[in-house]
Amino acid sequence: MIAVLGECVADAFTTRPAATGELALRVLPGGGPANTAVALSRLGTPTRFLGRLSQDAFGALFRDHLTSSGVDLSAAPDAAEPSTLAVAALDADGQAEYTFYADGTADWQWSPYELDLGRLGALTCLHTGSLALVKAPGRSAVEEFARSAARRATISIDPNVRPTLAAKDDYQVARWCEFADILKLSDDDLDFLLPGTPLERACDTWHEAGAPLIVITRGAAGALVSLNGARAHVPAPKVRVVDTVGAGDSFTAGLLHALDTKGLLGGRLDGLDLGAAVAAAEFAVRVSAHTCSVAGANPPWAHQLS
Repeated sequence: MIAVLGECVADAFTTRPAATGELALRVLPGGGPANTAVALSRLGTPTRFLGRLSQDAFGALFRDHLTSSGVDLSAAPDAAEPSTLAVAALDADGQAEYTFYADGTADWQWSPYELDLGRLGALTCLHTGSLALVKAPGRSAVEEFARSAARRATISIDPNVRPTLAAKDDYQVARWCEFADILKLSDDDLDFLLPGTPLERACDTWHEAGAPLIVITRGAAGALVSLNGARAHVPAPKVRVVDTVGAGDSFTAGLLHALDTKGLLGGRLDGLDLGAAVAAAEFAVRVSAHTCSVAGANPPWAHQLS
C-alpha cells in the first residue's frame, strides 16, 4: 500500500464558444496529489488517498474519479468547506497557466486529529507535497504527520511549486529533506526554488540536507536521477503532446510504482542502487509521456503500457 496525502482541485479548462461574450469551462478532477493517487492505482499499486473531500458538486466528482480508479478513500475526511477551483488556460505547447480560487477551501484545513497515523494502516510509502505542505493553516499538521510516518515508511515529496499561491520561503525543501527519502521536482520548480543553480549542485544541496534520491524532470529532455551523488540522465520518449496537465504527477506515480514493485520501498532506500533508480525513472517517463498524449490529468492503466 502507498498512501498519498494532499489536495484535490477542480481543473476548469477554458474554451470560447462561437457565441460572442461567452467563456465555457470544462471541469476535470485534478490536483497533484490526487492525480498521483489515481495514476498509482491504475498502474496496479494499492493506493490510499488522504484528502479533505468537500461535500459540494466538485467533491462528488473527485470521489467518483478516485474510486473508479480503485483508490481507497477510507482515510479521506469529509469536509464542510468548498473545493478548490483552478481555471486553466493552455498555451500553444499544451502548458497550463492556472488561476486559483483557494481561499478557505477544504484542502488546507487539516487539523492534527484528522491526521492520525492509524489512518495509514500497513504501507510502504507516504507521498505528499504540492500545496498541502505550504498552505496555512494545515501545513504544520501535514509536515508533522509526514515526519512521524518516516519512522515506518519511505517518504516521497514533490514540491510542485505554485508561485501564485505560495512564496519561495514557504517551500522549506531543505527542512523536508530531513525526513524525506525521495524528492521529485521539475526543472521549473528548481528555477523558482534555486534560480540559476545547476541541476547537479541543487541535487548535492538536498543530498546534504538528508534526501538520498532526487529526481528532476525536464520535460522533453527526460529526467536527471541522483542517488547520493551518483547520477544518470534518462531520456524521454517522443510523443505527440495534447497537454502536459498531470504529467509530473504521473511521473511520480510511475517512479513509486516501479520502486515498490521491486520491493525497494518501506525504509530508507538502503537497498537501492543507481541502476534500479534509473530503471524506475525509465518506466516513469513512459507513464508521463502517455499522460501528455491525452487531454487533462488522465494517466494510463497498466494494460495501456504493455
